Amino acid sequence: MSEEKISGGSSGGISMRSAELVVAAFLATIGGMVIYDSVRLGAKWGADGPEAGYFPFYIGLLICIGAAVTVTGVLRQKGDDKLFVEWGALRQIMQVLIPVALYVLGIQLIGIYAASAAYIALFMVFMGNYSWIKGVLLGCAVSALTYTMFEIWFKVPLFKGEFNPLPLIGL
Repeated sequence: MSEEKISGGSSGGISMRSAELVVAAFLATIGGMVIYDSVRLGAKWGADGPEAGYFPFYIGLLICIGAAVTVTGVLRQKGDDKLFVEWGALRQIMQVLIPVALYVLGIQLIGIYAASAAYIALFMVFMGNYSWIKGVLLGCAVSALTYTMFEIWFKVPLFKGEFNPLPLIGL
């Protein structure tokens, strides 16, 4: 594939510097949350040894130090800023990442079988340019096969979600 086809023909995008600063900020936030919760649990050395938050506190501290080193290195960097990702390529990534995130949320709400049927059907229709009939039939067939295999043959129940729609269809 040509470079123009991959990028969608758009110019510009997210710079390496911006991406590194965003990741460092994200890691500093995670490290700060670990430190905060470790202090809440007890991050000292008690009479009978380390308290529950002792080791996680130092892990969070190391994460924050690593984020600070990254920010310092990025801010001291001179010269032209390289491109991390072009807008067209980022759009293609988001076209897959956003539906996957919605699928994970769907599993929590309506369970793995209904969410999988919807995910397969919608992905086939919108990304694969298949007809609605093929998408829905294949999505339902895969979910029915998965249900049969796990629930009936293996006797292993999978997560049905907070709003389990399966009783509505008699399962």
